[in-house]
Amino acid sequence: MRSHKPDYLIVACLVFLVLAGLLALASASSNLGQEKFNDSFYYLKHQIFNGLSFGLIGFFLAYSIYYRRYQKLALIFLLATLVLTALVFTSLGLKAGGADRWLKIGPVTFQPAEFLKLSVIIYFAAWLAGQNERNSSFWKGTMPFLIVLAAVGAILLKQPTTTTIVIISVSALALYFVSGAKLSHVAGMVAIGLVALAFIVVITPYRFQRITNFLNPDANPLGAGYHRNQAQIAIGAGKLFGVGYGKSTTKINYLPEPIGDSIFAVVAEEFGFVGSIGLLSIFLLLVMRILLLARKVKDKFGKLLLVGFGTLLSLQVFINIGAISGLLPLTGVPLPFISYGGTALAVFMTMGGIITNISKHA
Repeated sequence: MRSHKPDYLIVACLVFLVLAGLLALASASSNLGQEKFNDSFYYLKHQIFNGLSFGLIGFFLAYSIYYRRYQKLALIFLLATLVLTALVFTSLGLKAGGADRWLKIGPVTFQPAEFLKLSVIIYFAAWLAGQNERNSSFWKGTMPFLIVLAAVGAILLKQPTTTTIVIISVSALALYFVSGAKLSHVAGMVAIGLVALAFIVVITPYRFQRITNFLNPDANPLGAGYHRNQAQIAIGAGKLFGVGYGKSTTKINYLPEPIGDSIFAVVAEEFGFVGSIGLLSIFLLLVMRILLLARKVKDKFGKLLLVGFGTLLSLQVFINIGAISGLLPLTGVPLPFISYGGTALAVFMTMGGIITNISKHA
């Protein structure tokens, strides 16, 4: 188990994104916190205590544990997170906004689906790393892969959280492709996934409305199109250099979900095009560094972990910013490291710890 210094550029990107997230949240949540709890720093405090604190524990634990040890525990991790995700439908679950996504165990409330993202990547990386001769076989490779993915998707669809299914599925497919699967099998799974997604959208009114609103955002500007229009107004108001930190006006009673899905719009308004490009550049640098590291790693399990993590991170950033800027239909996907949400922050920091550990042993 030879090791050397970790990739400090990856660490620097992670530190920057965490600090940028706290800075953005402090501004985006100030008016909302004052209005609801008479405390401008209410959400920032919660993010620090419920997200950053657990995230730091997760990062340093993951950094200190040799990543190859996860390979033998991958199935246990997956089953445990599947059980936790299913428990949201019991008396331990909390419903909010019509969705069953939160679990309350004692004083702790969290979203198990965020942990499921991590465990699915670890499981498929471990499984595919040991299936060299089967990855090109439909019955020994593709079918078991689809069965596991379908089980994960069924639980998430029940919550419902369709975009999380898409993120996990695409990340898993990236692993499957890199592991040596036949292109025809991957293409077939993509086709099946697109047909299934289209069917789900068509039979679900609120999902179908998101698509029609995306195609015609001006049809109902004060109803279904309000969120997207306000986000674009905020982004446009920032112009080149922004209106200044803490001076966003759209976050006050205009922009829905300013601390969650829409936080990038607040960042764009306050820091402008230059600040937005700066933030995106750090995300791009981190993803590129992860994928470059994946090319250097000789161990297949480590390589697949990096590909999965890099794909998941880049896809979630793209979907969040694409939805807010009008390139994609609106979703409920948070911006990694930036949006309010302690579970997501802790999971992404833990993921960063595993990545850093791999860089130490590459």
